Amino acid sequence: MSRRWIPPTLAAVTALATVTTPASAAPEADAMTSWANAALRHLTLEQRVGQLFVATVWGKSADEAHPENKKRYGVDTPAQVVQRYQVGGVIYFNHAGTDNIDDPVQLTRFSNGLQRAALTSGAHIPLLISIDQEGGNVTRVVAPASEYPSAMAVGAGRNPEDAKRLAAISGHELRAMGINQNFAPVADVNSNPINPVIAARSFSSDPTLAGQMVSGQIAGYQRAGWPGDTVSAAAKHFPGHGDAADDSHYGLPTINRTEDQWRKTDLPPFKAAIAAGIDSIMTAHIAVPNIDPSGEPATLSKRFMTDILRNELKYDGVIVTDSLAMEGVRKKHPDAEIPVLALEAGVDQMLMPPSLDTTIKGVLDAVRSGRISEERINQSVLRILKQKWKRGVFLKPFADERALPREVGTKQSLAEIQRISDRTVTVLRNDAKLLPMPNPGKVLVTGWNNPAFPGKPAEPVAALAKELGATALSTGASPTTALIDQAVAAANGSDVVVVLTNGLRTSAPQRTLLTRLLQTGKPVIAVAAQVPYDPGFVDAPTWITTYAWRDVSMASLAKVILGKISPRGKLPVNVPTADPAQILFPFGTGLTW
Repeated sequence: MSRRWIPPTLAAVTALATVTTPASAAPEADAMTSWANAALRHLTLEQRVGQLFVATVWGKSADEAHPENKKRYGVDTPAQVVQRYQVGGVIYFNHAGTDNIDDPVQLTRFSNGLQRAALTSGAHIPLLISIDQEGGNVTRVVAPASEYPSAMAVGAGRNPEDAKRLAAISGHELRAMGINQNFAPVADVNSNPINPVIAARSFSSDPTLAGQMVSGQIAGYQRAGWPGDTVSAAAKHFPGHGDAADDSHYGLPTINRTEDQWRKTDLPPFKAAIAAGIDSIMTAHIAVPNIDPSGEPATLSKRFMTDILRNELKYDGVIVTDSLAMEGVRKKHPDAEIPVLALEAGVDQMLMPPSLDTTIKGVLDAVRSGRISEERINQSVLRILKQKWKRGVFLKPFADERALPREVGTKQSLAEIQRISDRTVTVLRNDAKLLPMPNPGKVLVTGWNNPAFPGKPAEPVAALAKELGATALSTGASPTTALIDQAVAAANGSDVVVVLTNGLRTSAPQRTLLTRLLQTGKPVIAVAAQVPYDPGFVDAPTWITTYAWRDVSMASLAKVILGKISPRGKLPVNVPTADPAQILFPFGTGLTW
């Protein structure tokens, strides 16, 4: 067969996009399989192995020379990384020393440049271009693109249709920027209030509610219609990161659930995702010894990836690892061995390996030695090619930069997102009857801000003060004694104080700030601006939680405080006291008027 790649016909891909009946599903699946097999035969072994990897690149355009690319890959630009390794995908990132993202125009140009590099390489296969655009604190592309409330805020709103609409807007905007794979939604059930890495990224501690919201978001991202306008969703992090007490970025968390507990609590949202037709499922770097006593992270566990996910749950989509640069998967094995073990476990796609040379060579050596068969490589490559087909990536690899103003951050989208956000604010306590306050007088907004937050400085103090017509005094994530004194003095000269908190359990300075403000005797409204667990650590007579600190959430909060809307959110988790065995505010709590 000729090595020259021939794109799919317009008729073939359009036919796939217009599937509407079960009777037509089988022929379309046959067309997809036939095309994927034809594409596979076109690829050399090295090119097939390259398709398994999603690379991190440095720089903000395809042709920008960056020293980190030279250091890691021996080439200068992101385009050269794609052409040298002929990878199957690239991920945009703006965290942990990597920053690919400025704005939608820049991303669109970047995406198109990367696709040109892929289509002019030997493989001639377009890329899966990925991102983590979950909403809330994990938002990579910020304004002028649309920003969204967190998953837990959406869970507080209780409406799967809201989850679907947010995902549909997000997916449409991402695809307009040339991004065709979003590593969302989070399907983890946040059953552990001290979870340091999931928390408000989860929809709920209730498996049923989490599953409903996950299904809604999948329908939004992968909605029916023209696949060139949708993105692949990824339910993460299988088998469930919600009970972790440690962060898998820095170590290997151990989950001590029994298998029965796991099946009742963590599994249901992933079963819902599979039933909803999820394109991909992301693994967790966690150990669950009661289910797999090997001690391996789930990413490298045949028990989880093959026995349960493939054989029991009948999932045949793409299984993608969480980042292979995370310590949770690097604790026990060298980098060259990790992708080989992942393939043996049943994984398809390798995300963000620290060294492409090392990991690709590790897989090629395993194939050439007979440890892994070419047929096993082909299975994973076929799944990845089918995903590209399903999302129309073959026919529409490029994005139209000229269309961005009418596709991204539109007034209509922003207004719809705001309406959804307005249904999420949750009033937990109003003992002093401060709320609502149509005429609050002189208001001070103070408390948590984080100017170094990835993606965009976290400045909810200023955003809320603007909405309230108030004075803003940020005290940061860890206020000094001098800043606390300054905030107390400002409070004494105000009629009402609104204090934003984020992570009181681990921040004694924030607890001191709130306590001293309460001691002024001024009316104080305490707001948990991300995790709803903060009320368990300081006893304030008025507590609200927004689950997110983006501008859209602060606008909703201001409306509730001023009485412009009634609060409608219901807690999607239990909020305990400092003693996790004692529930302060149970699941479903939410005052209204």
